[in-house]
Amino acid sequence: MKSKLAALSFALLSTSVFAASGMTYKSPYCGCCKEWVKHMEDNGFEMKSEEHVNMNPIKMKLGIKPELASCHTTVIDGYLFEGHIPASDVKAFLEQKPKLAGLAVPGMPVGSPGMEYGDQKDPYDVVGFSKSGMTVVFNSHNKD
Repeated sequence: MKSKLAALSFALLSTSVFAASGMTYKSPYCGCCKEWVKHMEDNGFEMKSEEHVNMNPIKMKLGIKPELASCHTTVIDGYLFEGHIPASDVKAFLEQKPKLAGLAVPGMPVGSPGMEYGDQKDPYDVVGFSKSGMTVVFNSHNKD
């Protein structure tokens, strides 16, 4: 009995469980947004979606600057996540809890989650941003 409990305890301690839920605001006409939500769910996030034909009022209300904009906006734990950010970067950001408003991948770079197209991969940065407009590169992808 002790060995079964020890094995179970070890299994529980060695398994990292990540649980966070988010709300994604997206266009009903955008397939890549749906793919990004699936990417997040495949990586342990519980996601809900709300569709809006015009995303500009949502982005303005939440404080997404036009230079950071992409096709969808997500709120998780009070932070903003704009565009096709890899789930691994969202997880790292949420674990670090930096004094930033959120992360963004401006535009729609090919090869980012939800924007896969064969073997094509554009280099892109995941940008951290503050409410005042300050930005910093949080991570870079496909640079080599």
